[in-house]
Amino acid sequence: MFALRYAARSDVGLIRRGNEDSGYASPHLLIVADGMGGHAAGELASATVVATLAALDRKDVDETTLVGAVDEAGRQITAVVAGTPELAGMGTTVTALVWHAPDMAVVHVGDSRAYLLRDGALVQLTIDHTYVQTLVDAGRITLEEAAVHPRRSLLMRAIDGTEGVPVDHHVATAMPGDRYLVCSDGLTTVVTDDDIRFIVGDREPTAAVTALVELALSRGAPDNVTVVVAHVIDADELTAERMASQPPVVVGAAGEPRVRAQLPQVRFPDDAQPDPNRPDLPPPAVGAPTSEQPALRALNGWLPGAQSLTLRQLRARRIIRNTIISATVTILVLLAVLGIGRLWWQNQWYVGVSDSQVTIFQGIEGSFLGVPLQRTQEVTAISVSNLPTFNAELVGKGIPASDIQDAQRIVNELDTLATACLSRKPPAGCPQAPL
Repeated sequence: MFALRYAARSDVGLIRRGNEDSGYASPHLLIVADGMGGHAAGELASATVVATLAALDRKDVDETTLVGAVDEAGRQITAVVAGTPELAGMGTTVTALVWHAPDMAVVHVGDSRAYLLRDGALVQLTIDHTYVQTLVDAGRITLEEAAVHPRRSLLMRAIDGTEGVPVDHHVATAMPGDRYLVCSDGLTTVVTDDDIRFIVGDREPTAAVTALVELALSRGAPDNVTVVVAHVIDADELTAERMASQPPVVVGAAGEPRVRAQLPQVRFPDDAQPDPNRPDLPPPAVGAPTSEQPALRALNGWLPGAQSLTLRQLRARRIIRNTIISATVTILVLLAVLGIGRLWWQNQWYVGVSDSQVTIFQGIEGSFLGVPLQRTQEVTAISVSNLPTFNAELVGKGIPASDIQDAQRIVNELDTLATACLSRKPPAGCPQAPL
């Protein structure tokens, strides 16, 4: 008889002010959602999706049921935005594994990922729904180039409540000894596949999630980091029943009381962990270290120079890193004002909005001491109001480009989308599309 041994952890990282990730782990369901949108909207979106999927957490849940739950989560986000219009534009990824022994089903939208480690081989179970992945699939860039591409975070698919979104899903047979990892891109942007293979293959779930998150922090963690790890074990009937009755673990935004308070219409799991970013609260009972020692053992076994560290010292080091990063950013801004960053500025491009028209800009968004940091290069004839809602939101935030030619390619793609929306039968997602 098979069973899952699992653990989860989420961390705000070293740059972000808040955690927009949400994670969930139970005997039957593993979920990571990475929210986006700012102004607290991203964390509300990811928490809503996790709560909606977690409501179906039972041993008979299957792939089809979970795909339907993703659609329901989109409707829930629509309801949240309807009640608070200023949250329009929020969205989230979701990657979930549902365990229905002996099968493991994968459900996926966005760029969070799921991996399987079997017999020492690490396999990515999901495909990123990003712009750079489309370039890789088309043979235009390599995986190495995709990892450093300026638009690597541009999503082509997300749950934003504006329309139904295609959901990737498939089922595979699990085996005893299989180790699964579900994570946000805050981990995979700084931690390599080799790192993942070593840590997940060498540690129990609790130690693995701890080591992965701490490794991401040691490498700068510019984004929120959320990790769920589960092992498939061969257990006797009594052990399997005992493990199946363990309560789930909720981490990140979905586990924070302040987020739940903003979503009174959403039903959250009753047995969530306390806020993972509040060390003064009691430690969780399931799925994460119950004292300093397991976390420190995992850390000391991987990170150089980490012997004899305490959690207090780790937090102090994080504060020092944050201070250093803030001071560095301030110095770079001052240098840019003095003209040292002029060459860099001239090589920055993005596609944004000017007077409701899609526009190519040279420079970066924003201003410094009242001086704009961008220059209008070309105002196109494309009206943002004619674009699909999701793409209009992306343009409103500014789509970065590597050079003027790349910016023109983005404009051409947007022109194609706008033309489709103005056709007699506009596709789903267009402002003119029939409801």
